[in-house]
Amino acid sequence: MPDTPEPHVSVTLAEIARIAGVGRAAVSNWRRRHSSFPRPVGGTDTSPQFSLSQVEEWLRDQGKLGADEGGRERLWPRFEALGDRELMGLAIAAVGARAGRAEPAAGPSPRPTPEDAPGTPPAPSGSVRPPVDAELSEAQEQAVEQAVRVAGEDGLAETFGFLLGRWLGTHVRQITTTPEPLAALMTELAELVGGGPGSARADGGPWTVLDPACGVGGLLTAAVHRWGAHGELRLSGQDSDPVLVDLAAARLALTDPREPRAGRPGARRGRNRASAAPRPARTTDLRPADSLREDGPAFRGEADVVLCNPPFNERDWGHAELATDPRWVYGHPPRTEPELAWVQHALACLRPGGTAVLLLPPAVASRRAGRRIRAALLRAGALRAVIALPPGAAPPHGVALHLWVLRSPVSPAEAGSDLLFVDAAQSRPGRAAGAAPPAGPGADGTGTATAAGAAGKAALDWTVLRDTVLTAVRAHRAPDSDRGAAAGADAPPGTKAVPVIDLLDEQVDLTPARHVPVAAPVAGPGLGESWSDFGGLLDRLRATAAELSPLTLAPDAAEAPGSQGPTTVGELARAGALTIHTGQSPADGVVRDAASAAVDGSVPYLTVQHLLLGSAPNARVSHADAAKGRETGTLTVTEPDDVVVIGSSRVFDAWVDDGGPTVLGPQIHALRVDPSVLDPWFLAGCLRAPANARQAGTHASATSRIDVRRLQIPRLPLAEQRRYGEVFRRLASFDGLLREARALGTELTRTLSDGLAAGRLTAEDRGNEG
Repeated sequence: MPDTPEPHVSVTLAEIARIAGVGRAAVSNWRRRHSSFPRPVGGTDTSPQFSLSQVEEWLRDQGKLGADEGGRERLWPRFEALGDRELMGLAIAAVGARAGRAEPAAGPSPRPTPEDAPGTPPAPSGSVRPPVDAELSEAQEQAVEQAVRVAGEDGLAETFGFLLGRWLGTHVRQITTTPEPLAALMTELAELVGGGPGSARADGGPWTVLDPACGVGGLLTAAVHRWGAHGELRLSGQDSDPVLVDLAAARLALTDPREPRAGRPGARRGRNRASAAPRPARTTDLRPADSLREDGPAFRGEADVVLCNPPFNERDWGHAELATDPRWVYGHPPRTEPELAWVQHALACLRPGGTAVLLLPPAVASRRAGRRIRAALLRAGALRAVIALPPGAAPPHGVALHLWVLRSPVSPAEAGSDLLFVDAAQSRPGRAAGAAPPAGPGADGTGTATAAGAAGKAALDWTVLRDTVLTAVRAHRAPDSDRGAAAGADAPPGTKAVPVIDLLDEQVDLTPARHVPVAAPVAGPGLGESWSDFGGLLDRLRATAAELSPLTLAPDAAEAPGSQGPTTVGELARAGALTIHTGQSPADGVVRDAASAAVDGSVPYLTVQHLLLGSAPNARVSHADAAKGRETGTLTVTEPDDVVVIGSSRVFDAWVDDGGPTVLGPQIHALRVDPSVLDPWFLAGCLRAPANARQAGTHASATSRIDVRRLQIPRLPLAEQRRYGEVFRRLASFDGLLREARALGTELTRTLSDGLAAGRLTAEDRGNEG
């Protein structure tokens, strides 16, 4: 449609920055310095919007936009301008479907027509079919055509993944997704409990994986990554939202089992895979339907694996109309127990010996209304494990969700004698062993902290969580000769196998925390080591205190030797004594989590969120991206002896980053000093004073920001600064030791309290009481 005028598309300053590959501060500078910069076409004074076409023209004229730069970033505003969630989703699905025509992948089944019965077998799979071509408006068509052109340069899966990721981020409160590491863990659990494609089926058919609430296909994508290269694979799925089904179909068609990150939202830029070897045989059957109400016999009793993250707490799930449904082998689910309907639906879809892994809210394990069904699942041996995940593993992030691992009984004789409970939250998967602690002034006086902050909450480490869960399940599945050690004192921390007979009480409460003993990481011999470490910290504290205690303070700053009154960071910057480098938001795909990136020597990415959680940065940037970002000005990367200043009043702090380099996020600043004029330790020590934060805060809201340019330091000669700097270094060491001692002391108190409450005081200790 070359003669059709392009619809108006507007962009914000942040989107302009992403298109140009620079920070938002650079765009603001362009706007101030260049009178030719496009005028706002909408928005507000604080959040103006600009015409995308005018911005692109201006960037080209100024030489700030190359022919290949920002292609995907320029796409998103065109899709966002469509406005409606469904219109945007259908257009993105069409991009994936059209791009996928070039690759021989199985595609979605046609949408069922009104005359089709719910159980009508799917049409034969073939090349990817654009499911929404006939429904596209002119605006959608233009956005799709441009996206397909960009996909020809940036890669098919990468372009679709970028658009899908942005769409999901825009509608994060309306659409629930399963995080990629959790989806991978669920596939591993299914294989560990029920075997994989290598375990031969009696009928020799394809390995079949079903997701009855597939959404945008995250769990089925994980299944492709896990089993797609190991023989014929059949993927089946349903969802009540047709748009999500279309997106899932396109996503799966572009997912290559040899490239686990392909098609992932936010994947790195790549080239087309036209020369790739043929994929292993794979068929995909996705249907827009409510799995509980419209389940057809095609899905019954034939799946090897069911993976599902069903909707939570739905009251209108069909309780009355499905009262006599044959799927309710373990009892008719009460109206308030829709999740138990999904559990029984999953079991009905499995072949004998098949495995299901479901992500469920924790209340399903204990609600009184579901106790009879839980008891029936236990008696039949259908429920094999209940795993409590730590909060933050999946939306809703404030809830510790559960994984239920089920296996369709082959015969009554196979009923399990016990149920495995795993309380993964006890493993404290906030930081892997040997991982860098959170940034900040540490116990050793350097720019690296050695203890968690006051928030006391760590970011989730998926590597630790995965190892904890899989180790527990492997130990439970060990041969009977090895099970004794696995179930006893040598069992992995936070796990317990409980006999089924002990669970069949009045409540049938299957909450792991009710049955798993609290892990004691410093119990036994380790308790003595912890007390020894605590004593060592106290000795170091006394030594540092002895160095600081002789210091005296003058009654007034004017009486201090060499004092010439205060100055500000802004004045020092204007005088050239230091430069201010403000943290930025990296472009999509640059920042990756430590578990999935696994890049040796990568650079940590520090954000205010990490500091609020008191956790180590769990995001990383490769050295290559950090070097490129430093060169182009799109990333703020610290250098040795930079002073890092946090611009949020909630976690205001300043320290010398001699443990860097570190990539800084928004609201974090790096002050790079001229060592012939300023001592960095003196500067950091003066800036982090609490009184400084109060006078430099904006106070526009309850959580004010710190104007770093208004922070004050006294004017002192360089020699005097160095004297002060040495004292500040010792004070930072003292502060770090205090925090480390507090953290270890708190852990010792909790461990002893738990042990005493469990009656674990030894006979020798009782003898010493008097």
